[in-house]
Amino acid sequence: MIIIHPGEYYVTDKDEIIATVLGSCISVCIKDERNGIGGMNHFMLPGDFRMDDVFQSQSARYGMYAMELIMGDLIKLGGDRSNLSAKVFGGGHVLRSLPNTKNAVPKANIEFVKAFLSMEGIKVVKSDVGGMHGRKVLYLPALGKVFVKRLVSEADDQVAAREQRYEKSLKREVQEEDVTLF
Repeated sequence: MIIIHPGEYYVTDKDEIIATVLGSCISVCIKDERNGIGGMNHFMLPGDFRMDDVFQSQSARYGMYAMELIMGDLIKLGGDRSNLSAKVFGGGHVLRSLPNTKNAVPKANIEFVKAFLSMEGIKVVKSDVGGMHGRKVLYLPALGKVFVKRLVSEADDQVAAREQRYEKSLKREVQEEDVTLF
């Protein structure tokens, strides 16, 4: 079993299981059915091409970059864009802070991934997004099957705490990138 965390992705043409735990983050399970290749990503923020750190980051923490990375690796393994389909999960309001706020991260993540997949012409065959709970996702790319378990509130609290720690580390990373050592 391959476990991915925020800012990571994995693509395979083997009989493997890819797993992650989501709160407000999004995971896209993408598959080329005809060529037997699939992968999963886990991103925290949609990303804005007007922000420099989207292009400077080597992490798939931004949806825009995470989607390009996973699609690029699918093609490198012999995948064909015209055969891709997606299953999308996450975007839960686990932080319990103003879920109806216009710029809430979960809502922005959901809107981003829907728009991206639509613009790329990738059909979404299954989606479980939004709500107030986190999710544990197991993806079997060889079979194209996904198992999703909605988390109970205690687990949601753990996911929320992990996401808050990750968000703080991202802010520190961005601040450190602004510092030049000499």
